[in-house]
Amino acid sequence: MAKEKSTRGNASSFFVAGELCRRGYSAVVTLGNTPNTDVLCSNIAGTKFVHIQVKTYKPGNRTCSVGLKAEKDFGENFFWVLGGIPHPEQKAEFEYFIIPSYEMAKNVVEAHKLWLSTPGKKGQPHRDNKVRTVHLPPHKSLSGWDISIYKNRWDLIESKLT
Repeated sequence: MAKEKSTRGNASSFFVAGELCRRGYSAVVTLGNTPNTDVLCSNIAGTKFVHIQVKTYKPGNRTCSVGLKAEKDFGENFFWVLGGIPHPEQKAEFEYFIIPSYEMAKNVVEAHKLWLSTPGKKGQPHRDNKVRTVHLPPHKSLSGWDISIYKNRWDLIESKLT
């Protein structure tokens, strides 16, 4: 299972880079060689850059795991792309949610605080951990955050490269 997760994650980064190249930008997959950046993208002149952290999920899932680093705002030129990469036998479409770093950080922190303060199914307190999740449409986080407004919002990245 770990190998499949790694392979799917790598594939997702390449799909994201491919989409950005298709749109006329220069995008490279860092293969884990750049902290917090899975895809580095620039305009063709190489004068403007964005950093992209890619997280992969299977279309139809309720959530996508993003981890602790999602609580940090890495700046206006940093984006999260949640990539819904279907299995070959799935009839689902590819899905992409392009989320600015400040939106991800603000909402993940808020949702996690609410989760910690809400009793579990048996009334027990939740224990803090390193897991952070983003709810995928049509689901919303405890805070009511709905990421559907970010579906295929490649224009958010493009605006930083023009």
